Amino acid sequence: MSLADSDHKLVVSELGREPTPAEVALFENLWSEHCAYRSSRPLLSAFDSEGEQVVIGPGDDAAVVALPGNEDEDGSSTYITMGIESHNHPSYVDPFDGAATGVGGIVRDTLSMGAYPIALADSLYFGEFDDEHSKYLFEGVVEGISHYGNCIGVPTVAGSVDFHPDYEGNPLVNVACVGLTNEERLVTAVAQEPGNKLVLVGNGTGRDGLGGASFASEDLAEDAETEDRPAVQVGDPYAEKLLIEANEQLVEEQLIESARDLGAAGLGGASSELVAKGGLGAHIELERVHQREPNMNALEILLAESQERMCYEVEPENVDRVREIAERFDLGCSVIGDVTEKNYTCTFEGETVVDVDAYFLGEGAPMNDLESEPVDQPETDLPDVDLEAAFETVVSSPNTASKRWVYRQYDHEVGVRTSVGPGDDAAIIAVREASAEPHSADKSSGDSREIGQGLAISSGAAPNWTAVAPYVGAKAIALENATNIAAKGATPLAAVDCLNGGNPEKPDVYGGFKGAVDGLADMCSTLSTPVVGGNVSLYNDSVAGPIPPTPTLAMVGTKDGYDAPPLSVESEGTLLLVGDVGLEAGDLRLGGSEYLAQFDGSDGFPELPADPAAVIETLADVANDESTLAVHDISHGGLAVSLAEMVTEDAGLEVSLPVPDSGDESAVLFHEQPGRVLIQTDSPDAVAAAFDGVAPVVELGTATDDGELTIDVGSETITTDAAAIDDHRSTIEDGLE
Repeated sequence: MSLADSDHKLVVSELGREPTPAEVALFENLWSEHCAYRSSRPLLSAFDSEGEQVVIGPGDDAAVVALPGNEDEDGSSTYITMGIESHNHPSYVDPFDGAATGVGGIVRDTLSMGAYPIALADSLYFGEFDDEHSKYLFEGVVEGISHYGNCIGVPTVAGSVDFHPDYEGNPLVNVACVGLTNEERLVTAVAQEPGNKLVLVGNGTGRDGLGGASFASEDLAEDAETEDRPAVQVGDPYAEKLLIEANEQLVEEQLIESARDLGAAGLGGASSELVAKGGLGAHIELERVHQREPNMNALEILLAESQERMCYEVEPENVDRVREIAERFDLGCSVIGDVTEKNYTCTFEGETVVDVDAYFLGEGAPMNDLESEPVDQPETDLPDVDLEAAFETVVSSPNTASKRWVYRQYDHEVGVRTSVGPGDDAAIIAVREASAEPHSADKSSGDSREIGQGLAISSGAAPNWTAVAPYVGAKAIALENATNIAAKGATPLAAVDCLNGGNPEKPDVYGGFKGAVDGLADMCSTLSTPVVGGNVSLYNDSVAGPIPPTPTLAMVGTKDGYDAPPLSVESEGTLLLVGDVGLEAGDLRLGGSEYLAQFDGSDGFPELPADPAAVIETLADVANDESTLAVHDISHGGLAVSLAEMVTEDAGLEVSLPVPDSGDESAVLFHEQPGRVLIQTDSPDAVAAAFDGVAPVVELGTATDDGELTIDVGSETITTDAAAIDDHRSTIEDGLE
C-alpha cells in the first residue's frame, strides 16, 4: 500500500516525520474515495437532511428517524434506523461472499445505533441478462443475499433488479436495512469519556479483506476476479446472528457508551472514527485482539476487514458483564485499549506503530476539485414496430419481467412483521402493534396504537432514465419511489441514498454523477422528504467502460394500520388513470423507456408532473379510501407493463387508451413518465374530485371476471390473458433453467 505523493507530503507536514508503514496503510485506506468521499462530499450539501422527524442525520453508521404519532405506552418515542451501503467491487470478484458481506455490514451498522434489524431491501444491477457472465454474477449475488439474510433472520422485503449493458464489467449491489429502537436504547458512534475501555466483540480477526477500502476506490482491472480476491471479506451469518442477539442484550442492559461496526479499514477505521467523532483519542494494544490466524502482524490486525465484529466503548465497571454476555453467545471478546484525551495510538508487542491525531486521520483528506461536463441530450429517433409485437417484447424484457425468481429465495416473512411483501409497489412492515383488532379500531381517534402503524419501504433506481438524462432521470427516481409508497396509502417520511458512479476523474462521468445527485436532492426536497444518510460508490469503471449514474434511493413512509390496496384488480370496478396523458402533439417523450431500449431508439426524457408533492399527498389519501379496490404505479414499461401486472386469472381488464394528436399509439402505451398511477375504484367521481386541480384523471375501462386483458389504442387492439402474460413475464426463470 502506498499514498499518493500529494497525500504523503500532507501527512509528513502534519506529523513532522515520515509515517510508519502502518500509518501509511491507515491513511491510504481512510483517505480513499470509499471512506473519505473526496470527489463526492462537495456535492452532498445539495441534500436537505433536516426535519422534525430526524433524530440523527448523515455521518453516523445509520440515520435515526422518529416515527410520527403518539408516544409508546411507556412514554418513549419509537425510532427507526435507516442505512444503505454498496458492495460493488467485491460482488464482481466473488459474487456470493461479496453480496453476503454487504448484507452483514449494513446489519451491523444498524446494531451500532442500538437498533434491532427488522427489514432489508436490495437493489441489484447487472449486465445484459442473456450474457452468461452476467447470469453467473446475478445468481451468485442473489444466493449470497438470500443465504446471509435468511440465516440471520432478517426479512428481505423490497428492492429492485435492473439489467443494462454498461454494468457488464462492474455490477452494483446496494443493500439497505431498517432497524427499530427508541430514545432509551439509542447508541451513537461518538466516543464519550476518556478512561472508558475499547472492547472488541465478535469473530476472530483473520487476513481476509485486507485493503478492501482502497480496492473499492479503484477501477476494476481485467484480472480483478483473480488478483483482488484477497480484498473480499468472507461472511459467517451464524456468527452474525449471535452478534445481533448479544448486541440486543448489551443495549437492553445499557452497557454500551458508543459503538462502531468493523467494516471498511477494519479495526483501524472503526476505532479511529469512534474516538475522532468525540474529539478524543485512543491507545490500542494490537496484540490483545483475538485472532483466528497465527503470526499476524500489526498492519494485518489493524486493517483486516474480517466480518461479524463490533467495537464498543464500555465503562470499566461494565467490562466483565460485557465479557459474560459475549461468552454466553459464543463470541470472542477482547479489551483492546482505552479512550484517551490525546492522539490515536497503536502499539504492537511494545512498539508504537501508529501515533497520529485521530481527527486528522479521519477528516484530513483533501477534497478533489474535478471538472464536469454535462451529458448531451439524445436526438429523437423512434422505431417503427408492430404494436402487439412491441407489447410482448416489452412485457417479456428482463427489466420488466417478474422478479419472483429472486424474492422467492428470500425469507420475507421471518419476524412476523411483513404485511405486504416483495412483488408489490412497496413492502409494508408493522412497526407499532395494534392494541385492538385493525378492523374494529376507531380510526377517528388519532391513536396509532389502536390500529397499529405500518412502514412502507421502496428501493431502487432506473439506469435507463439516468443514462439518458441524469438530472431529470434522478428526479424521476425519487418521484417513483414516493409514488410506490403512496400507492400503498403511506406518506413518505425519509430516505437514504446509495450514489453509484464511474471514474470521477473523467469529466463526462463526473458531470453525469453530479446531475444525478442534484436531481435526487431537488425532488426529495420538493417532496419534503429528508435524505438522512447514504453511501457513495465511485470508480465503478472497468475495461468495459463506466456504469450509468445510478442513484439508488431507499425511501420509507408511514401509515395507520398495516393493510393496503392490492396491486391486482378485482373482477368488478372502474379503472382510472391518474396523471398526464399528453394528448397534445409532442407531449409524450419516450426517452429512458424500456421500449426504446429494446428497439434501439432514442428520445428526450418525459416532463415530470407540475406539482409532484400534491400528487403524492392526494394519492396516499385516495389509496386509503374504502372505495379504492387496487392501486398500481406506472413506471418501467409504461402502461403496457402496469396493465399486464394488474391482471390475474380471476380478474381481467377492458381498457381504451386515449391517443395523442400525433396519433402515436406506441408513445401512449410505452412512455414512462413517473408520478402516474392506475386506480381501480367503486367511486370514480370521488377520485376525480380528490385529484381536481392536482392531476388529470381519465377513465380507461372496467374490470372483468375472465382474466383477459384487452387494450384498445386508436385503431389497434391488443388482446391477451393472464396465462399468456405470466408466460411472457417468466423470462428470468426460463433464462436460468
